[in-house]
Amino acid sequence: MSDPTPTAGWFDGAEHVLPVRVYYEDTDFTGVVYHGAYVRFFERGRSDCLRAIGVHHAELAAGPEPAGFAVVRMEVDFRKAARIDDALAVRTAYEAMKGPRLFVRQRILRGQELIAEALVQAACIDLRTGRARKPPSVLLEAVRPLLGPSRSRSE
Repeated sequence: MSDPTPTAGWFDGAEHVLPVRVYYEDTDFTGVVYHGAYVRFFERGRSDCLRAIGVHHAELAAGPEPAGFAVVRMEVDFRKAARIDDALAVRTAYEAMKGPRLFVRQRILRGQELIAEALVQAACIDLRTGRARKPPSVLLEAVRPLLGPSRSRSE
């Protein structure tokens, strides 16, 4: 019997890989993935990457200084169409941290074929005030090993 626990994906070097299957709900009437579904796939990739390194949204929100994230910028390039039943991989790389901002590069692939890619800026926010804040130390410590030496600034 297989383990019923959902997977948070795995790491390929410093890049997190999350398998995603395209379901009917992800598509438009033609069976092609609706553009908004890619944004959800990217979100799952970022969240499961954090989960895989021990950072959980619920714990950040319940901490003594409740924190969360707000996407403040996202650039998406759509390269090819994904279709119903496709097996995709969301590849996520946390590239830098600067003040309250996290910079993330993401790609969605079908095998070796690039489907979509995104550059994302997410800001850590104080959930009590909604204002940007420096990420909590648990997040900084967990993400830092994924960053290159010149990109791990957290000023």
